[in-house]
Amino acid sequence: MLRRQFLQASAAATLMAATGLARAAGGNWPDKPVRIVVPFPPGGTTDMVTRLIATELGKQLKVPVIVENKPGAGTVIGADYVAKQPGDGYTFVCVANSFTANKTLVKNLPYDTKRDLRPVALMGLSEHVLAAHPDSGLKTLADLKKLALEKPGSLTYASFGNGTSAHLSGALLSQMMGVEMVHVPYKGQGPALTDLLGGQVSMMFGNWSEFRAHIERGKLVALGMATLRRSRFAPNVPTLAEQGVALESNSWQGLLAPAATPDEIVQRVNDEVNKALASPGVVEVFAKSGIVDKAGTVDQFARFVDSEIVKYADIIQRANITLG
Repeated sequence: MLRRQFLQASAAATLMAATGLARAAGGNWPDKPVRIVVPFPPGGTTDMVTRLIATELGKQLKVPVIVENKPGAGTVIGADYVAKQPGDGYTFVCVANSFTANKTLVKNLPYDTKRDLRPVALMGLSEHVLAAHPDSGLKTLADLKKLALEKPGSLTYASFGNGTSAHLSGALLSQMMGVEMVHVPYKGQGPALTDLLGGQVSMMFGNWSEFRAHIERGKLVALGMATLRRSRFAPNVPTLAEQGVALESNSWQGLLAPAATPDEIVQRVNDEVNKALASPGVVEVFAKSGIVDKAGTVDQFARFVDSEIVKYADIIQRANITLG
């Protein structure tokens, strides 16, 4: 009887201690600076969105929220770094489309996409426009198909790099339209856009906010928005779907944490990110930059990541895309 009472008391004490640790993990957090790793160079959309949200999080959490750039290997270096950090709620990574594409595209990833990192919060999404150089002779998807069939291999499309959303969307467009287009990868949207403006490439998928001024000045031609419905940022630009190709292309940003990060902290960060997205400063910048607020739950972001992995795996496999 005494032994049974002792075991029951020990079990109760263990449960209380575990509960106390779990509460402490969430309850006392944060009590020191929080880091968000950006696996891209400074200056891009993902970097801008991360720094904007980090500023608001710092105000809300009352601790510094530091953004640290760790670019390289198509975002693998930064994601791998965070995957190997302690799950204490003090290190996160802001990823984009390439994170989900890399699951299929990159052989021997140093981390497991599903096992080593967990979704926390989706933040923003930049809608893409398919734009062409005026000298290409392209104004619609009908023009594109006609020219591609008349002169196979003559049409080129630029991208931010191999495996990026612009690359995979171009490959998907080629598949859906049954035409041949030549991919020309660049190291980032900046140099790709420069060559598109110079007429070195025929077309490119890119962020509407960064293409808008060039389109309005006649430097580029908008073949269509890569959205299923007309964009509120570009209501006068027809969608690709209106022209018979229901293709969506965008650049999104979302926070991940090491897999061992406690549920309490993940939920707290999700709540704080959603609060930040509703702040006047963020709302104003997103509106000016053509970024769609993607506030939502942890589970919604997890399902979104899963769907992106499946989508890109299908494109990559059907087009036989490799990094080599």
